[in-house]
Amino acid sequence: MTHRALELLAIGGGPANLALAIAIEELAPDDLSERSLVIERNETVAWQRGMLLPEAQSQVSFLKDLVTLRNPRSKFSFVNYLHSIGRLNEFINMGNFWPYRVEMSDYHQWVANSLEKVRLECARECQEIEPRRDSDGTLTGWVTHLADGSTIGSRYLVVGAGRDPYIPPVFAGLPDDRIIHSTQYLPRIAGLPGDVPYRVVVIGGAQSAAEMFDAVGNDLPGCHRTLVMRSIGLKTYENSKFTNELYFPSAVDDFFDAPPDAREQILREMHISNYSGLAASTLDDLYKQVYLDRMTGKGKLRIETMTDIASAREEGGEVVLELADRRTGTVEELRCDLVLLGTGFVREMPTMVRDLAASLGLEKIEVTRDYRLKIPGQADAACYLQGVNEATHGIGDSLLSMLAARGSDIAHDILADRAGRAVTLTSTSVTAN
Repeated sequence: MTHRALELLAIGGGPANLALAIAIEELAPDDLSERSLVIERNETVAWQRGMLLPEAQSQVSFLKDLVTLRNPRSKFSFVNYLHSIGRLNEFINMGNFWPYRVEMSDYHQWVANSLEKVRLECARECQEIEPRRDSDGTLTGWVTHLADGSTIGSRYLVVGAGRDPYIPPVFAGLPDDRIIHSTQYLPRIAGLPGDVPYRVVVIGGAQSAAEMFDAVGNDLPGCHRTLVMRSIGLKTYENSKFTNELYFPSAVDDFFDAPPDAREQILREMHISNYSGLAASTLDDLYKQVYLDRMTGKGKLRIETMTDIASAREEGGEVVLELADRRTGTVEELRCDLVLLGTGFVREMPTMVRDLAASLGLEKIEVTRDYRLKIPGQADAACYLQGVNEATHGIGDSLLSMLAARGSDIAHDILADRAGRAVTLTSTSVTAN
């Protein structure tokens, strides 16, 4: 079994750890950057790989890339990516702040390929993280066990592997081949025959559900589509320029220092700016489709609002959903072949983080302003959590808006910790002499 010893290991090759890798490469000395590794469980780096739909766009400005808000002169910027592939003039001419999702994903792979000091390895899946302590109980590091049986030891650990997909319990009994979460949409749909008149039900009232409802009409052109949601109807994100200031990196300090009731108010009022809404262009396109379906009388589109899924089962080769109308209380059976889930992600900490906390004996999972996991007792090692701290760091914590600044925060905290340990060692050495 192979074991490697590093200074820093970052789990997850998504945009959060790519931004950190850039920060380490640009800010840290070689003895840290050249002993840092990012691992990704998939064969390639991709952003929202299950939903890389041809016309889907990011809802975040291209200037909120992995580095520009921290270092506008960086060679890792999205603008430099466009320049390097010969598409900068065309992008400027398009006159749009919002890149296509496919090109943002390609940009992330380009960054991964462009790193010169920090290494990134794909097809490396983390199975377990083991804290290491010395004889007096001091935390000295981490041993990460990979699926291939190898291990990696590190003093610093960064977990940025994303949240777990949310599968509502009502669907838990359905066979795997009948249900597709948005995170698996493209590869799973690609394996289905396009000439079968599937009856497809999409669950959810936000962007991912709407995008799947739209896309499946092209991917399975003979299908009949039904969109089921609990809300009163599809609605756009709230995106005024005033509320968007709460996505500034500078807003994190105010949120972190705010009392619990103020945090709760901010998250509640900002919810529609990131959740339970659609981009205006997506909403307009879908309404046109519904209008044309009604006008032509094809009857291939159906939208059910204020509706709960009371039960879901497989029966006679079909999926049977019981739809409960929240206005009337009536229950109706809807038979279909395939259920697509635009149900987002589990709100609690990811399984990997909870398992790590359990191994440390933590009663609560808390982080500092610099995203360092709070670990009681003496520690000569540290762990940082990326993208799961909305409750303490604000509405933008899981979004692209914060990546450049957060990478800088974590990098500087690591550098300060290393400097502090160096001072301690020097002081101890002088005293011993």
